[in-house]
Amino acid sequence: MAEAGKNQGLSGNGRIAILGAGSMGQLWAGYLATGTVTFIPRHEVSPETDQPALTYTFQPFEGPEEVVTVPYLLATAARPSLLMVTTKAGDTLDAVESNLHCISPDTPIVLFQNGMGCQQAVAERWPQRPILAASTTEGANRPAPGCTVHAGKGETWVGPLTTSATTHLAQVVTALGTSGLTVHAEQDIQRRLWEKLIINAGINAFTAILDCPNGDILTDPFYLEHIDELCDEIAKVMKGDIEKALPSVTIRERIEMTARKTARNTSSMRSDRRLGRRTEIDFINGYIARRGHELGVDVPTNQMLTNRIKQLSP
Repeated sequence: MAEAGKNQGLSGNGRIAILGAGSMGQLWAGYLATGTVTFIPRHEVSPETDQPALTYTFQPFEGPEEVVTVPYLLATAARPSLLMVTTKAGDTLDAVESNLHCISPDTPIVLFQNGMGCQQAVAERWPQRPILAASTTEGANRPAPGCTVHAGKGETWVGPLTTSATTHLAQVVTALGTSGLTVHAEQDIQRRLWEKLIINAGINAFTAILDCPNGDILTDPFYLEHIDELCDEIAKVMKGDIEKALPSVTIRERIEMTARKTARNTSSMRSDRRLGRRTEIDFINGYIARRGHELGVDVPTNQMLTNRIKQLSP
């Protein structure tokens, strides 16, 4: 775990607030030093009637399991110096808007969402605020209520989405790095987001439709029938969205390398479907389909996967 007192580089009280107490939020809270992190609750917490903190069992990637207690941010507390947003993509815009009263206008906001679209929407809504996006390959899940597991060790890249965020980048990376997790500054965060989008677009929908772990898609006829067309569409849309787009053959290689490395893992979309929750398809294959239509690129496979997931979802 991060050592107490390591959190340097943020102005104000140095406190990091996390909006979104799901797997990713609890992962970061588990590694950040006690006393430097707080959760923003779904509703205003009353010290007299509500639980003052979230307590859960945390299993780090290495080392013994431990019990973590993270206080909720009270309305009377000093404003945090950094806001991490780890909500689902579809909830992000509303969640940020509902909690801006908790933070100062110059407080950096770091968005940790799957897919693409919601990050840009936040930056466009509040262009004067320091908005940053994070792309992470850290893996976390909650196998049982009150238990969070760091299931896969990865890396995190953080970069600016608004002009004012650029001057905050170094201090944000320093603050997040106190967790002991690997964090990098990335000026071209759009490319990093695209590289993760590729993986999600090539794995998540297939696993949700086929109801299988990641590795099982690689030999399934449905995947094999559509993967080349999918990669061709992704390559064309990516080329219209960013410089130095990847060719379709490289996109397929990256998708299948990740599927093999995470062969027994359950994707977040498969998990959402199993639990009857709304998926993030609109920000993954749905985003590629929308951008394709805007760019004049035919995207029937991405549209088909988007439609299939929506038919399966509540």
